[in-house]
Amino acid sequence: MKPSDTLGEGPPTKSASASPLSRWRTFLAFTRPFTLLPPLLGVISGALTAFGSAHNPDPERRVDLSLVATVVLGSLCAALLNAASNGINQVYDLEIDRRNKPGRPLVSGAIRLSEAWWFSVILYLLAIVPTWLVVVYPQRNFAEKLLAPWNRHECFFIYLCGLLLTLVYSVPQFGRTKRNGFWANVTIAVPRGCLLKVAGWSMVASVLHLEPWYIGTIFLLFLLGASTTKDFSDMEGDRAHGCLTLPIRYGVRKAAWMITPFFIFPWLLMPLGAVLPDPMHPGQRLLTGSPVILSVVGCVLTLWGVFTSYLVIRRPEELATTENHPSWTHMYLMMMSAQVGFAVAYLF
Repeated sequence: MKPSDTLGEGPPTKSASASPLSRWRTFLAFTRPFTLLPPLLGVISGALTAFGSAHNPDPERRVDLSLVATVVLGSLCAALLNAASNGINQVYDLEIDRRNKPGRPLVSGAIRLSEAWWFSVILYLLAIVPTWLVVVYPQRNFAEKLLAPWNRHECFFIYLCGLLLTLVYSVPQFGRTKRNGFWANVTIAVPRGCLLKVAGWSMVASVLHLEPWYIGTIFLLFLLGASTTKDFSDMEGDRAHGCLTLPIRYGVRKAAWMITPFFIFPWLLMPLGAVLPDPMHPGQRLLTGSPVILSVVGCVLTLWGVFTSYLVIRRPEELATTENHPSWTHMYLMMMSAQVGFAVAYLF
């Protein structure tokens, strides 16, 4: 699996003469820090959603040091897992990035390939190992959480599943679904959409309820289409290296039309879930947050999705010529706004 066994080291490294501070900044840039905010916010939102839900196992709903520390630990691990995923993706996309992203640290030689690989492995370990301590009420102190039965460590296994899916997406030995447009989107949407929300929920309450998975499905459906926005500007490098993304497989215009429903319809599940009954809990709604706030947020996001879809299909050719098309920015802003919206709906 080590890239040095299959990939070249690339251009001569620039790292030897760099100062420690400069090197730190280079490795920070390698993690693509802007992309770390959505998972961080997503996990916090998921935890707040669970805290305000009808499934909070603590009858007193106490906000104590143990709860805060658990959420902080879990959210930091989510950001580290995303950083590790970004890193390992750049390692195995090195030749593609030579065409598409020539300014990235690995391509420019600011980081050696072996350094990038080991740095990503360390980030994976830092992201996964601490989540063993994420155990919900009634376990409170360090010893109780560390020695809790294996089935109480729901968060750990969710993160582990997310880790495996990032490898399935990027690494040839695990399948590299990035080469297949549809399956690439699936292996992005499941961990960064569904599992992210469920992981946040698992820091406060058990995931053995329908509600967290319903919420996760909303984000999964959104990313199933919206994640393609990044593929349009990368078509040259992807095509040269056999990655059949949706724009390459179906053409720019058809792919643009294919992804637009995913910007709109997932958000309608919010007001729908606010009125549907929960089949696992008779007499209880599927979404136990404020039905008014859930409905308002869902409608606003739906209208926002319509506007973003208009940007996508108005001149689809621009998606292939603009590296940071406005629809890509709107995708991130919509996702973060939805995270905030869910937290507000369950806290008030």
